Amino acid sequence: MTETIPSRVGVLGGGRMGAGIAHAFLLAGASVVVVERDVAAAEAAQQRIEKSVDASIARGFDGSAQQLKQALTVATDPGAFGACRLVIEAVPESLELKLDALREIERQLPQDAVLASNTSSIPLGRLADALDRPEQFIGLHFFNPVPASALVEIVVSAHTAPVLPERARTWVEALGKTPITVADAPGFASSRLGVALALEAMRMVEQGVASARDIDLAMELGYRHPTGPLRTTDIVGLDVRLGIADQLERELGAGFTPPQILRDMVSEGKLGRKSGQGFYDWNDE
Repeated sequence: MTETIPSRVGVLGGGRMGAGIAHAFLLAGASVVVVERDVAAAEAAQQRIEKSVDASIARGFDGSAQQLKQALTVATDPGAFGACRLVIEAVPESLELKLDALREIERQLPQDAVLASNTSSIPLGRLADALDRPEQFIGLHFFNPVPASALVEIVVSAHTAPVLPERARTWVEALGKTPITVADAPGFASSRLGVALALEAMRMVEQGVASARDIDLAMELGYRHPTGPLRTTDIVGLDVRLGIADQLERELGAGFTPPQILRDMVSEGKLGRKSGQGFYDWNDE
């Protein structure tokens, strides 16, 4: 067991992001507890994580799939977090939902356990203000897809204990990822920049400047982005992008107003890769 990460880690939410976070900690040697809202969601989360573990083994990860799966517990009761030293909240990007989730998790944890949020846009201080132990709270913003992403954004609020950011950097490095540390601000560094680029790309599609594919190629070939902003939006989820853009518009102004094309596509159920259709057709991938 690697001593640079907690021996028992919790994740609230077993969707694409939560499952990816759980997968990363399993591969790093931790026992992981995932809590979902009901039995059906818990079963889906377990299947999602186990499938990801199998994929890692197939790609050559040096470990036992059986042992990794045995280190995973999936439950519906937040009380299962009681022995965790670190719990990461990974529920959808809604202020009220996250506040309720974080308060519930905090009630289950020992006094010295660390609570983290995977929020991509909500100011951390707004979440910390609702907690009894805000000094034990930090942002750990993972990126989708977690197994393939090399980056984790560590977000530090005004309440965060001074020793906690360095501890978090150690955990991130133990996962084989690269940490960056940012101060608490709307959208932090990554979401603010990434969403700004994506929204402008959407406006260009809306105005008929170029096709989605050609706009992406401009950034991939001209600026060496590994994936263009519209394909990235499909991978992240158009609904997720819309939620972040709405949050940033409230915090930072009209420059982040979502274009109508984004609202229309979300209302039509065109959410990107997870729905099979977004700016690209994903049905054959």
